[in-house]
Amino acid sequence: MDVQERLTELAVLIEDAKSMPLSASCIVNRPLVLDLIDEIRHMLPESVHRADALLADSEAVVLEGRREANRIIDRARSDADRLTSEHEVYLAAVAEAQALRSQVESESDRMRRETDDYIDAKLAMFEITLQKSLQIVDRARDRLHGQIYQDLAPEPVGYVDELYDESR
Repeated sequence: MDVQERLTELAVLIEDAKSMPLSASCIVNRPLVLDLIDEIRHMLPESVHRADALLADSEAVVLEGRREANRIIDRARSDADRLTSEHEVYLAAVAEAQALRSQVESESDRMRRETDDYIDAKLAMFEITLQKSLQIVDRARDRLHGQIYQDLAPEPVGYVDELYDESR
């Protein structure tokens, strides 16, 4: 049993004690009350010692809790600093990537325009070459047609007359 239980027993013993007529005094069993008081006295140093130990333990627990809280706060601050710097690095990387992307897109557009211009120039030259080739082919065909028609054309009138004269 502990001190609180013994004190409760003592209080019950006094409350249940017989009252003296016309007085606030009561009759208690002296040996029983003294035994309870002795038990409480013997328990008190132990209880006080336990209370001191608990108090010391609680102070140690509180102190350790504060140390742990400070460690957690320090770690949280360093994590926050790290995350902030990582976020800043991320933002810088995103900005650099966007700048690089726009530079590459403009360079790509310029190269595409140059390529289109080059191809257009080559196609224009090819078109001119084809037109000249077609003109040459047309002239050659015209000459060829001209010769065929000359071969098929009737002889000049003087020649026919000569043939006519010979047959007579």
